[in-house]
Amino acid sequence: MKMITAVIKPFKLDDVREALSAIGVTGLTVTEVKGFGRQKGHTELYRGAEYVVDFVPKVRLDLAISDEQLDRVIEVISQAAGTGKIGDGKIFVTDLLHVVRIRTGETNDDAI
Repeated sequence: MKMITAVIKPFKLDDVREALSAIGVTGLTVTEVKGFGRQKGHTELYRGAEYVVDFVPKVRLDLAISDEQLDRVIEVISQAAGTGKIGDGKIFVTDLLHVVRIRTGETNDDAI
């Protein structure tokens, strides 16, 4: 099993969710986050004063999947979240050792 963490632009969330649903991925946790990377933030104007916003709003997706789904899920997220511009985000993949569904007690792939 794998845990995928993807950090994407907020306006791409619906596209990614729909694309994942289309390939059978049903479980997904979404968190609003702020990031700082190559995008380096941007300048905004407030009441005539200019200020720098260092941290850019992003959305973090966490999903647990089976090993067989890994390549397809990465491909789908990349295509749905990509704009071809800086700040599209990143996908992190880590091994998932054990999963338990609290309600039923199912474990591992059955719990996903």
